[in-house]
Amino acid sequence: MTKRHSAKYKLDRRMGENIWGRAKSPVNQRSYGPGQHGQRRKSKVSDFGLQLRAKQKLKGYYGSLTEKQFSRTYTEAARRKGNTSENLIALLESRLDAVVYRAKFVPTVFAARQFVNHGHVLVNGKRVNIPSYRVKAGDVVEVRERSRNMALVLEAMASGEREVPDYIEVDAKGLSAKFIRAPELAEVPYPVKMEPNLVVEFYAS
Repeated sequence: MTKRHSAKYKLDRRMGENIWGRAKSPVNQRSYGPGQHGQRRKSKVSDFGLQLRAKQKLKGYYGSLTEKQFSRTYTEAARRKGNTSENLIALLESRLDAVVYRAKFVPTVFAARQFVNHGHVLVNGKRVNIPSYRVKAGDVVEVRERSRNMALVLEAMASGEREVPDYIEVDAKGLSAKFIRAPELAEVPYPVKMEPNLVVEFYAS
């Protein structure tokens, strides 16, 4: 098992939830935490603990985000007009790697990051290899022609595990996706409950 896969499964076990809704998640077999003390009775979690957990879960969901990247995204969300928690989700879902994942070009968020890094993606006809690149409403994201027959892409597109959300319009034949608009929290197909309001409280405290 690679370090990347190990990290994914460790997060699932630590949270006690199937964060990405994967069939192979260890939580499907064992809902308790990792390690020899994983089955201990859980003590009541403080407000800070709940906020920290919400932050770790949301940050972990989007792959290999560092604390610096995530806190910078929060700062931008807080600076914008409107509801900060909704702004945070909108910014996270506007990341190029998130759009690539939502469009089902790849099977996981982690694969999306790597896929973008390796130069397999075009935005409005130009190659972009920065996973955190912010996609705007109306932008067209597509898989480079020479990358379209990769097994990773073909398997992801054929999978029935996930549905493409309404804020992304996909042309499966042309392997392109149009980002219609930044979504609201209720529109994002998270397999588990996300609580960005607690994340806002974490950074505001």
